[in-house]
Amino acid sequence: MAAIQRRGGSRRRASADINVVPYIDVMLVLLVIFMVAAPIVSPATVDLPTVANATPQQKAPPIVVTVHESGQLTARGKDSAGNAFERKLDKQGLLDFVHQRQNENPDQPVVIAADRAVKYEAVLDVMSILKADGVKRVGLMVKSKTS
Repeated sequence: MAAIQRRGGSRRRASADINVVPYIDVMLVLLVIFMVAAPIVSPATVDLPTVANATPQQKAPPIVVTVHESGQLTARGKDSAGNAFERKLDKQGLLDFVHQRQNENPDQPVVIAADRAVKYEAVLDVMSILKADGVKRVGLMVKSKTS
């Protein structure tokens, strides 16, 4: 026997749609819960153990290399005795000087400072020379904006 068809000839098809409204409601509730709970949770503090003969870690003041508009380089900073120094150098003299300082203190950073009028390329040249020569901690000195 043949299948019985309805008079109109239309069959009811299965719908492949999914109703996402309940999922959106759940996500909004979770969002509100996390927004309320986040300020309540305080970051954990670490209670470090103490040692009788611990020596404090010495932070070395950085070597500040100033790039002048004329291309002249000046290195200034403090040595291990706390005496301030300032020297005018060329690029090779800068490398020799930085190596000498880092032989005394390997973790001493080098900071490059330059005026606004100095070309960006000159600053990057000094930075790339130092990086290529193996200086690990090289940064740029900036001045914070005051409102």
